[in-house]
Amino acid sequence: MLLLVLGTAAGGGIPQWNCACPGCSGARAHPRRRRRHASLAVRTDDGRWYIVNATPDIADQIEGRPELHPGPGPRQTPVAGLVLTDAELDHTLGIARLREADSLQVIATAPVRQALLERLHLDDVLAPYTSVTWRPLPRRGAALLHRGTPGLQISGIPVSGKRPRYAADAPDDDAWVVALRLYDPASGTTALYAPALAAWPDHFQQAAAEADCVIVDGTFWDDDEPRRTGISDRTATGMGHLPIEGPDGTAERLARLSARCLYTHLNNTNPLVDPAAPEHKRLARLGVEVASDGMEIEL
Repeated sequence: MLLLVLGTAAGGGIPQWNCACPGCSGARAHPRRRRRHASLAVRTDDGRWYIVNATPDIADQIEGRPELHPGPGPRQTPVAGLVLTDAELDHTLGIARLREADSLQVIATAPVRQALLERLHLDDVLAPYTSVTWRPLPRRGAALLHRGTPGLQISGIPVSGKRPRYAADAPDDDAWVVALRLYDPASGTTALYAPALAAWPDHFQQAAAEADCVIVDGTFWDDDEPRRTGISDRTATGMGHLPIEGPDGTAERLARLSARCLYTHLNNTNPLVDPAAPEHKRLARLGVEVASDGMEIEL
């Protein structure tokens, strides 16, 4: 299994266009600190690629990886489709950016698909440009990532009923936000990708304990960070993100796993966006990493 880390930032990216916080200012002064929106690319056994979450940066993310470039035909692309872990704008706006495709395959849970079709009218918007095929992301059992090609299997592990703001009055469903489980039967390896994590339920703990690589939500360092930095009057957990450090933090949980563990989806206020921040040493002592844009993970 080969994973390409296409981006590691939370909504707005780093730097965010209207923000002059230390994290954004530092990224403008030091371009290597820039982070695109959190996303992965996953290679199938036949060499095709699926992109996990369609961010506003998706075109640049594809251009930044030669493996994802089109060819040899003029409109022949190795990108076979998209997998969505939630319906948030920073994980779905890129779908419209791919309207030049002859056809587009999107794998998502039922509430995510419903929100995109009924609230954002995505099918109506894209119909004059391309055809969209929707596939369910199973919550129980698993499905082949690329139909007709034996190999990688996928499933969605519900981790939150948090709805995006544009669908705040939509029905409750525990699959609004899922962790993506990728299993490679050839190697027997498993990857778990959870860029948004509002809780750590038992079924997620079981999946993490069985995984070889766990990539999770690192939006905020501690629970009070959003209020302390002035970006919100809510805490991290109130915004639907478990913090890294603190009583409800994920760092200690990750340290107890045997898997390779990495953080992604960093907010611009998170001290980890500064490579010199002492918080990196804290994570290193626990054996936990911070994912970087462009990283390759082979399992």
